[in-house]
Amino acid sequence: MAEDIGDGDHSALSAIPADTISKAQMIIKGEGLIAGLELARQIFAVVDPALQVKALATDGEHVKYGDIVLQVHGSARSILGAERLVLNCVQRMSGIATYTNHLTKLIAGTTATLLDTRKTTPNFRLPEKWAVFIGGGKNHRFGLYDMIMLKDNHIDFAGGVGAAIYAAQAYLDKHQKNLKIEVETRTLEEVQQVLDAGGVDVIMLDNMAPALLKDAVSLIGGQFKTEASGGITESTIREVAETGVDYISVGALTHSVKSLDISLKAF
Repeated sequence: MAEDIGDGDHSALSAIPADTISKAQMIIKGEGLIAGLELARQIFAVVDPALQVKALATDGEHVKYGDIVLQVHGSARSILGAERLVLNCVQRMSGIATYTNHLTKLIAGTTATLLDTRKTTPNFRLPEKWAVFIGGGKNHRFGLYDMIMLKDNHIDFAGGVGAAIYAAQAYLDKHQKNLKIEVETRTLEEVQQVLDAGGVDVIMLDNMAPALLKDAVSLIGGQFKTEASGGITESTIREVAETGVDYISVGALTHSVKSLDISLKAF
């Protein structure tokens, strides 16, 4: 709100009398899953606790063109002050939920679970991951603080797979932290190095073709959870899921989605 309103919504302040009471409704102009209605309610409450908000749909519900999903009643100035932030959030969250739901359906019937990543909009990670959850995906780590993920640069800087794993284990023991450890691998040789070291929770299989993924899953043999990652698209995700991996992470869930078109109109 500080970013959008600054020292005042001068358009509304100049054109609309302070005591003007009005109503507005949120209208869908596309098709997909709606997400962010609960966040919209909270935004309206922050702008003006006196605003009366009525949701006509539920987050995660399928909506189509012309559907009315929310109504708000109260100060016209307050409604206009909240309008753009509400729409920005709901449109983007709905786009993410819609695409997440689409990919989830593509891997239905397999043992794979769809994960998000940290490839999110700065200062908007929580709503974006909330949208993934609404769309049927599973949230991966929220930041650098809630899991140890040893990726290629960590491994290269540390001097190898084993060295990175042993250092991470020693760090957790020293600082008495209970965090899961995930290790990125790029080849079957690196997968074997993780197996030799042990003491991890998840092995990431990065940018591996489906045939290689199958070999890696077979080599791991259920000792650790597996995550396929890197360059996975809607045209390849089913084949990846059928290799037997436990998780599939897709950065495009949050960094490349198209927002659902929604408007807020007086009525």
